[in-house]
Amino acid sequence: MFSSIPLMPHAVCWRADPHLIWVMVVTNSITALSYLSICLTLFYLARRTHASIARDWGYFVVGFALFIVACGSTHLMEVVTTWVPWFWVDACTNIVTAVLSAWVALMLIRRAATIGFSINDYAERLANTEKEKRQMLDGLLAAQKLEDWSRMSTVVAHEIANPLEAIQNLLYLIRSEPGISNEVIQLAQTAADETDRVLTISRSTLSFFRQGTEPEPTDLLAAAQGVHFLLDTVLHTRNIALDFQAAGDTTVDALPGEPRQVLLNLVRNAYEATTTPGARVSIALTGHSDGVEITIADQGSGIDDAILKSLFQFGITTKGVEGNGMGLWTVKQILQRHGGHIGVQSEVGKGTTFTLWWPRRYVSLRG
Repeated sequence: MFSSIPLMPHAVCWRADPHLIWVMVVTNSITALSYLSICLTLFYLARRTHASIARDWGYFVVGFALFIVACGSTHLMEVVTTWVPWFWVDACTNIVTAVLSAWVALMLIRRAATIGFSINDYAERLANTEKEKRQMLDGLLAAQKLEDWSRMSTVVAHEIANPLEAIQNLLYLIRSEPGISNEVIQLAQTAADETDRVLTISRSTLSFFRQGTEPEPTDLLAAAQGVHFLLDTVLHTRNIALDFQAAGDTTVDALPGEPRQVLLNLVRNAYEATTTPGARVSIALTGHSDGVEITIADQGSGIDDAILKSLFQFGITTKGVEGNGMGLWTVKQILQRHGGHIGVQSEVGKGTTFTLWWPRRYVSLRG
């Protein structure tokens, strides 16, 4: 019945209204050209990125481009059938578009999880870019500080060596003086030992990672007690008690003077952070078969989380303008040179605890 009715172009259906006809022709032409340009762009991207993306993703991009151009062809046929009733050609175009549409929809569904993960991963990497940039700048700043310190240490080491050697000679004369009490001799010997340690530190500043001396048996408990002796006056003035606990063998192989340098830095930081009279700083040493664990705890102001994360970096200090950011950095370098490590826990307003591991044998990680 209906097969005898001839097909009519769309212009007839639109009552040959020129305004309506040209609106449809122009809009469909623009849409078809846009789809074509998108298709060509996708082909270009697939060609340029074929070495970077997986082959199946390349096929997906090509298939998506064909789907886009098929959609554009349906709009192109709308322009053609405005005057020429090639509706079977239009129908075939729609069949091809439908097949490609179904394929693209299926591929998208199968890749939805991967696409979602990739987008989130890219967004996370993008968010971390600024953080990585800041870390790089901080690293460059630390390197610059270290270079400046190396230059300055050359001058400092030279300038302090001569007066310290003169002090050593005077202390020797004091110890050799007839009639001097044993107490004065002991104090002079302690002062001479400390002077010698300062000389050693000043001479090694330019070769911090290349010590020329050999490790020797060192009792960490004795080193801690020596630090207590040195700081006794200031601790008494501040009304701060220094407690000791020791268990097991606390003797390790260490480079001369360095255990005392580590403990002096940490104990000094502890009492400087403790401002409450009557508060306590504790040192606990526990000997194990392969090393000694040292815990130094205070009841001070604690360390803010923002500083805690980078506490052992060169130039980082909790003392404001009074600090130089070298003490804890030096402690970490000494421990790493001996094959040990250091950790810290702190709570603002309650105090800070440093935990050190000093291996029994000298196992340098610096090589």
